[in-house]
Amino acid sequence: MNTYADLVFVGGRVVTVDAEFSVASALAVTGGFIAAVGGREDVAPFIGPDTRVVDLRGGTLLPGINDSHLHGCAFGMSTPPLSLDLSHPAVSSLADVAASVREAVGRVPGGQWITGHGWDTGYLDECVADPARQPSRHDLDAVSPDHPVVLYSFSGHATWVNSKALELIGIDRHTVAPPGGAIVADGAGEPTGLLHEGAQALIQNALPPLSRQERTDAIRANLAALARLGVTSYTEPGLGPGGDGIMRGALGAETLDVYRQLLADGELTARLGVLLLPTGMASTAEEFARTLTALSGSGGSGEPGDADPRRLAILGVKIFADGIVPNKTSWMHEPYSGGGCGSLCVGGETDAERIAEIDAMIRHAHAAGYQLGVHVTGDRACDTVADAFAAALAEHPRPDARHYLIHGDFLTAHSMEVLAAHGLGVNMNPTIKWTVADMEEEFVGAERAAYAWPYRDAVDAGVRVASGSDAPVTYPDWRQGVATMVLRESKAAGRVSGPEQRIGLAEAIRTYTVEAAWQDFADDWKGSLEPGKVADLCVLDGDLLAADPHDIPELPVVLTVVDGRIVHDTLRD
Repeated sequence: MNTYADLVFVGGRVVTVDAEFSVASALAVTGGFIAAVGGREDVAPFIGPDTRVVDLRGGTLLPGINDSHLHGCAFGMSTPPLSLDLSHPAVSSLADVAASVREAVGRVPGGQWITGHGWDTGYLDECVADPARQPSRHDLDAVSPDHPVVLYSFSGHATWVNSKALELIGIDRHTVAPPGGAIVADGAGEPTGLLHEGAQALIQNALPPLSRQERTDAIRANLAALARLGVTSYTEPGLGPGGDGIMRGALGAETLDVYRQLLADGELTARLGVLLLPTGMASTAEEFARTLTALSGSGGSGEPGDADPRRLAILGVKIFADGIVPNKTSWMHEPYSGGGCGSLCVGGETDAERIAEIDAMIRHAHAAGYQLGVHVTGDRACDTVADAFAAALAEHPRPDARHYLIHGDFLTAHSMEVLAAHGLGVNMNPTIKWTVADMEEEFVGAERAAYAWPYRDAVDAGVRVASGSDAPVTYPDWRQGVATMVLRESKAAGRVSGPEQRIGLAEAIRTYTVEAAWQDFADDWKGSLEPGKVADLCVLDGDLLAADPHDIPELPVVLTVVDGRIVHDTLRD
């Protein structure tokens, strides 16, 4: 039997991320699997006439990166030419945003919708100078009186529109926001053009949904970007009926069908895990249960046809529990600066009623056998969801449910204790921490802002911690994520935010590899470089283990391999 390898790597640091975090110098790949790890002498027998031998030249070979929370279709459609880039540093002011919209007006047909993504008041000069100054329809009306404009914030929890869009959608001073949403109004009671949380559905439902070709193009753009970054697996955290009203349906059920087609056509160049999204940002338990039952009955919970579940797997269900700190919609134990504690975003008139609703959703999905990923950010909301997980497990014991909190910004000691006791996890977002660390101080004060995303405490408590970018909320650059976990420095000012929550380099790498694989129920076959595991690989030009953490984001990704197949290669360019 031919045992020659397809690929052999020598001359570098092979960071295995095994239980001991051992470092080798050579690795061989045969038929999509890792055949050998060790020194040059261990891989020499695998080198045949057709083997490609890659000299790492002192670089670093890692397991393929697993971004465990990334909206792939939404990320693809948020980038040019599909959308205006309004992120920092592309724009630095409200005036810059207006200029970008003006340019778009000059090149698109009259009346066509103009969309943009990524604006962040923490990086818009006028808003930084005066925190009370928020984006307004008036900022856009002068440059686009006739084209409707829809601009999505970096977080996905706020949308900014012009007067023409409000007119076409039918939003005025008398419009009532959906439960859990807000139509921001000025002192005279008129809409300002900002809509928060569930109120964004009013816009989405009026927009023409993405066509199948637009979805395909967006996912292809996403996959190309991920290959360049060394990302070989990711989780689409919510596709289904609940996504039809989010970002023109980018999180809708049709997107899952496009993924299936790309896999069938051999174009899915990363492994994909999916959480189903039965309902959106504001829902009742009854609606959630009814929709989830319908999805299950239609086969929506099963594997995608005859496809390899290691390439595309439906892993569980997503629920929204609360909002985000910049909108003051995270549910907190202590008030925000200026008052208010936020709330759960589910149905119910009182806190007690809303707690009962989220409990019922979690209990229903757990009893149906699903893994649960729950969007939850505020400390009180984290406690509520962790306790609901524990109650569901007590009622219907499952030895390996792997439920997890999504984001867990203000995870408490109580939440950590509950999660660890039940073998559950949290999916944190270091690149969001990097982005918002300075801005959050005005909402929750310096002490709480520094604590946000408490990696050190969570790891020490025994919670399974994975990391994700939440793209398009942030760019899916895991290198910046690793640097942030190690340094806790902010993007805007470079200030250290919560140094006591720093973790080590090895721990940070684990959150993007083996811990993310654990979240996928896949740590037995991916996430580390060990013989018999799949050959998902990321090669850096440089020694990651010896680099100054500040330099990690600049280490080039020169080769990406998925299932033994090279999907990105600058070594031969």
